[in-house]
Amino acid sequence: MTSASVVIPSRGGAERLPRLLSALAAQDYPDWEAIVVIDGDIDGSQAVVEEYAHLPIRPIVFPENRGRVAALNAGFAEATGDVLIRCDDDLVPRPDFIAEHVRVSGAGDRAAVGLCLNVLPDTPYARIYGRPADAQHARDAYELPAHLRYRLWAANCSLSRALYEILGGYDSRYHAYGWEDVDFGYRLSEAGVPIELLPGLETPHYAASVTTAIRVRRAYASGEARWLFDSIHGLGVSGPAGPTEASLWNRMVNTLADHLTDVTAQRLARIVDGLLPVIPTFMGRKAVAAVVEASGVAGYRSANDVSRN
Repeated sequence: MTSASVVIPSRGGAERLPRLLSALAAQDYPDWEAIVVIDGDIDGSQAVVEEYAHLPIRPIVFPENRGRVAALNAGFAEATGDVLIRCDDDLVPRPDFIAEHVRVSGAGDRAAVGLCLNVLPDTPYARIYGRPADAQHARDAYELPAHLRYRLWAANCSLSRALYEILGGYDSRYHAYGWEDVDFGYRLSEAGVPIELLPGLETPHYAASVTTAIRVRRAYASGEARWLFDSIHGLGVSGPAGPTEASLWNRMVNTLADHLTDVTAQRLARIVDGLLPVIPTFMGRKAVAAVVEASGVAGYRSANDVSRN
């Protein structure tokens, strides 16, 4: 039987891990292990994992924060399975999660991706922007052509050990938030490995972005990381730095991005969060979308400017 290893990077995950580990305990595939890489134990996460010691689940504990890439690489280096599954600590997989990954990635000549379906608390951000944006993201994902599915490589994906060893792990140049997964998926795609997007792998994700301020902070950091991706693989590979189609919306996003820093983006996002409960829904949705999109562009441009100085 094909064996599987689930690698879970985690920081501050003591409250999230029980949901995930309980879901792994309910898996209907018999030959699996899980490795939780605790990236600096700041909240007793190790003790949480050890409560599941009766299962094939074990921790690796870093003495201090080393970042997601280091955690991923350490977990995969420790893994013994034929199929390597990447999973975040805020997912709740259904019982056939491992079996479905093994079904596709166990063949050894292709990789598998499933969407993470955000579960958001009932906040103004979620009602006005978060849930509609997530639904649109899912629709867009299923319409992506096969050669662009690498963009979906993230918290719910798998490949064979042999393919992982050919790629050589995650790129340690990604130190902050975002794009280390996309980078890995891109290298996998460039190596000619088909990436299958499987509806059967859709998995609930208890998302951290529950306000405009959090979403904007991540958008700005993701923009900076996208510039790193382009600096490695070629400028423009990820797309243009900002929207290029001539429209009033795109002009507004580009103009706003010209005036944003990480600090001012956060200030603006907090203002938007304060307005969401009292302004019309359509205005709120546009306000969140504008500051999120502009923050991503501003982060990219900021990283580019720093690299020139």
